[in-house]
Amino acid sequence: MRPLEVLNLLRGKLPDDDPFGVVAQFDNPAHLMQAAETMRKAGYRRFDVHSPFPIHGMNRAMGVRRSPLPWLVLGGGATGCAVALVLQLWINVAEYPLVISGKPFNSLPAFIPVTFELTVLFSAFATVLGMFLLNFLPMLYHPLLKSANFARATSDGFFLSVEARDPLFHEDRTRELLESIGGKNIELLEP
Repeated sequence: MRPLEVLNLLRGKLPDDDPFGVVAQFDNPAHLMQAAETMRKAGYRRFDVHSPFPIHGMNRAMGVRRSPLPWLVLGGGATGCAVALVLQLWINVAEYPLVISGKPFNSLPAFIPVTFELTVLFSAFATVLGMFLLNFLPMLYHPLLKSANFARATSDGFFLSVEARDPLFHEDRTRELLESIGGKNIELLEP
């Protein structure tokens, strides 16, 4: 194997001759919800649903775990708070101490505005960067965009796609499962 192929496999990308997966269309949100739950119960993990609007309860039906983003934001905020306090204490106590009106060098009430602002700033940076990293953005291309039927996903279509990276994926068996749960216009997705 060439080094680029190994790197792509580590990233979860398949060689170009293998399919990306399959996509099936469903009639309405209720059928899509039932299909997602059936796929989860069948053991599939690398599948996604696509609809023109959010569907209440879909995360539970798909078995989606909670996002680690709140922990990233907490870490960013705590880092911002610590950086602000350490920086201000270091400047005012060690590096450039000034006696102003007899106040102590390490007067914490004076440090609150800057500490608050850096906590908010670092939290905002952690939120944006975490969102980009966790959503694998920017993603300028996706094999689903080759499907002619998938263009309806933004207006009135309800789709379920299964990736070939899923351990249970087999082209024929996955297609049969999707047909048995009401999938229509089932397409094989090329990378």
